[in-house]
Amino acid sequence: MKIAFIGLGNMGGGMAANLVKAGHTVRAFDLAEEALARAKENGCEPFSAVSEAVEGVDAVVSMLPNGQIVKSVYTADVIGKAPAGALFLDCSTIDVATAREVAELAENAGYVMVDAPVSGGIAAANGGTLTFMVGGTDEAFARAKDVLEPMAKAIIHAGAIGAGQVAKMCNNMLLAIHMIGTCEALKLAEKNGLDMQMFYEISSKATGYNWSLNDYTPAPGVGAASPADNDYAGGFAAALMLKDLRLAMGAAEQSGANVALGKHAAEIYEAFNEAGGGGKDFGAIFTTL
Repeated sequence: MKIAFIGLGNMGGGMAANLVKAGHTVRAFDLAEEALARAKENGCEPFSAVSEAVEGVDAVVSMLPNGQIVKSVYTADVIGKAPAGALFLDCSTIDVATAREVAELAENAGYVMVDAPVSGGIAAANGGTLTFMVGGTDEAFARAKDVLEPMAKAIIHAGAIGAGQVAKMCNNMLLAIHMIGTCEALKLAEKNGLDMQMFYEISSKATGYNWSLNDYTPAPGVGAASPADNDYAGGFAAALMLKDLRLAMGAAEQSGANVALGKHAAEIYEAFNEAGGGGKDFGAIFTTL
């Protein structure tokens, strides 16, 4: 299959490389020359314009920073430039309204589109073990699976277009709450004379079990290996977690949902980012306690 991949950052670069490993022809675009050079080393064919990258392709995959950029790229350089009937897969994490608007524009122009945001982080992107939450029709999902499988551990059809974005923002709001709670519990144990490793051994096998504790322990030298063991470098940046929380808070306000803990988590990550922690892994909240 011939696939255009738009956006080759920390996530997109590894994803595009896995498509090449699966035998697909990948036509790559990114604004950063360094990212394009890495993509070329990984077997992609680099292009200097999106409109050129999408010529003659069967599918377009995008991994972009925000909804405004997604809308701009698709309306200016993808819709009308890619072949009629091509499949579009936007793997960016964006607001639900923009995801639905862009999909409607694409479908009205004769294309098939899904929103397919991911969970798993940079290591999963490089390893081809991402979880994709896909919104779109049954037909679109069936076509999307063939493109997503080389990059995925799990591919889940969440529902109609936009449902993938709903699933992603709810998942990451829950993750933020779990992470803050895990950091607080570890520090509370330590301050009250219980070794944090011992707390990990107990809680990871008890009702306190959660991914942030068991698989991504945010205390250095405790439990599972994570960015905490590398001064919180790499992983999932706190700035990106804040972005996802802002999306969730916007959706909660529009829908009238009561998300008191989500709102407090957003406030905590807002303060952490304002204090200069945005580039650190989101588990670095531990350092504020």
